Amino acid sequence: MASHHHSLLSFAALATKFSIVLLCSFSLIEALNEGFSVDLIHRDSPKSPFYNPSETHSQRVAKALRRSINRVNSFKPTSSVSPNSLQTDIFSDSGEYLMKYFVGTPPVPILGIADTGSDLIWLQCKPCAECYNQTAPFFDPEKSTTYKRISCTSSQCESLDYTSCSKDSTSCQYSVNYGDKSFSKGDLAVDTLTLNSTSSRPVPFPKTIIGCGLNYSLTSGVTGFGIVGLGGGKASLVSQLHSSIGGKFSYCLMPFIYSQDNTSSKLNFGSHAVVSGFGTVSTPLVLHRPLHNHYYLTLEAMSVGNKRLELSSSSASGGSKGNIFIDSGSTFTYFPAEFYSKFESAVAAEINFQCIDDPNHILTLCYSNSNDIHVPGITAHFSGADVKLNPNTTFYQTTDDILCLAFAASEPSIFGYLAQSNLLVGYDLVEKTISFKPTDCTKL
Repeated sequence: MASHHHSLLSFAALATKFSIVLLCSFSLIEALNEGFSVDLIHRDSPKSPFYNPSETHSQRVAKALRRSINRVNSFKPTSSVSPNSLQTDIFSDSGEYLMKYFVGTPPVPILGIADTGSDLIWLQCKPCAECYNQTAPFFDPEKSTTYKRISCTSSQCESLDYTSCSKDSTSCQYSVNYGDKSFSKGDLAVDTLTLNSTSSRPVPFPKTIIGCGLNYSLTSGVTGFGIVGLGGGKASLVSQLHSSIGGKFSYCLMPFIYSQDNTSSKLNFGSHAVVSGFGTVSTPLVLHRPLHNHYYLTLEAMSVGNKRLELSSSSASGGSKGNIFIDSGSTFTYFPAEFYSKFESAVAAEINFQCIDDPNHILTLCYSNSNDIHVPGITAHFSGADVKLNPNTTFYQTTDDILCLAFAASEPSIFGYLAQSNLLVGYDLVEKTISFKPTDCTKL
């Protein structure tokens, strides 16, 4: 009888395990066939753990300005950084959109900064020797039945630029450094990563490479989260899901003003990420540029009203293929100083009001909001794709009564997220194109 009871228990356990595997397989097959989408949370949204209800709009804007400047500065080469050092291209506190995902079995919820300029998924893990405080518990790899550290002799470890062997030469270690001298170090491992689809069951991806952070140093006064890399590197989320999603992902970023309510931007994968239909334009992706994990495009000109401004080939960032990269973590759009000066003058010529100073001393073309300002139409002319920018986001409300042009002078050139607002932006890594389609992102 005991033996019969044991057999029943074993059969029940096997049936449960089979059901879980079947459910996971069905969820994955369903996702591959239909595609899926996840929410992106703006860091200033009430849904975000960064949100401080006591902050004014002006204070949030001032912080966003500082983050954007810090981020663009981190892309600049510095003599103090060895060319052989393992240097990522982001700041520890940069990134404007957060993404919820799950790691492990059973799945543990994690919040990370979604970043098209990074190529690793990393999170804080127990036992963390030196980590920053976060509201959620640290991920405990010992409690996950699917967690496995990667061997330092494996091809997964040897193919990445930022890895090394542990002191006992058994496991693979990662180390990423940031422009603000912060860093994250820990074990490179594989585990099941699960994404919560907005339209179907959760979608599990077994054996996803992650960085399990055990040592994290922050500069004074900085707070942050782990990273969900969406860049072009081998260990980014989109590269690891490449075959599952057909090399396609897209997003629709809502303007800053909507971050104050409970609506979310969307990040789409697979067939959900296809950008097509009326108004869609596409431009080639340019690979193998200096910041290799970024997505480079070729910007030929900018139009302000009826005036077209060609990018000069004499500019360090202009006149050649792959002269600008598209970035979800940079608030503003940046041009080389010489071209930016011409662009700003063309915008100012279309506005018949006296400009005033930016109280944050960062943006250079500002006006009083009390004036009835007619914002000129601005178009980015990429190779094969003319992208009309949303007039509601080409200027940025820095205070209750001041509007500033949401562009600045700096190199390298960056197409920031405000310029991408209310555009469905699709990345096709098979066809090597990026597509743009005017879209009301609040209605997706």
